[in-house]
Amino acid sequence: MRKALLVVWLTIPLAGFLYHLSAGEAHGRMDQVGAHLQSGRNLARQAQWTRASQQLQNALELLPEDADELRRTLRLELAQARIHGAGLPEAGEDLKKLLTELTTTDAEPANPRFVAQVREALASSQYYLTWLMRLEGMPETDWKPEIESSRQNYRLLAEQAEAGGTSAEVTRQLENLEAAIRLEQMALSDLQGLPIPKPCQNCCSKCRSRRPSPKVGKQKSDARGASSGKPADGEGS
Repeated sequence: MRKALLVVWLTIPLAGFLYHLSAGEAHGRMDQVGAHLQSGRNLARQAQWTRASQQLQNALELLPEDADELRRTLRLELAQARIHGAGLPEAGEDLKKLLTELTTTDAEPANPRFVAQVREALASSQYYLTWLMRLEGMPETDWKPEIESSRQNYRLLAEQAEAGGTSAEVTRQLENLEAAIRLEQMALSDLQGLPIPKPCQNCCSKCRSRRPSPKVGKQKSDARGASSGKPADGEGS
């Protein structure tokens, strides 16, 4: 009995040391996540999208397995940075997966506000990807599903805003929906006469060379009319 107690007594300091070592590693890892996340957000505010994407990706890779909520938030922020930083296709694919996870999971329902943010980011990526695909001369069978999905997402967001959002949110979503409809219906020659949105410029330098000489007179800011408000991402070209 004495030997058994002695062994237990001797292992207590070792167990404590191992616990603190493990806890220290976990805390240190989360400190690194926080540092990368803060850096990525600061870079995004400065519109340094490529560097922001890298920092957010670093933070995502360091997250522990059970940090599901933070992982989803990081995936959204990373996708938003990629939309503006030459990563439209990658952003769109991950946003589709994220939205599916949020709307089909058997776990506790996700925050509706966060789901709407993911849906809006996905709709925006599809909108700009359609613009890019059309300028690159891809067939309608390739770009039509993207803009159809964008339109449906914006329509749902507009309906949700009308049911419980602010008047400003309703207006924004209706303008986004109108933009998607215009982009789908617009003739390619008219589209080529418009300024190229920033995400398309960043994603494909070929778009610049495809633009014709500027038309005489005032140009529209994007697929919407002059009074339709800001582009889908809230920025001009």
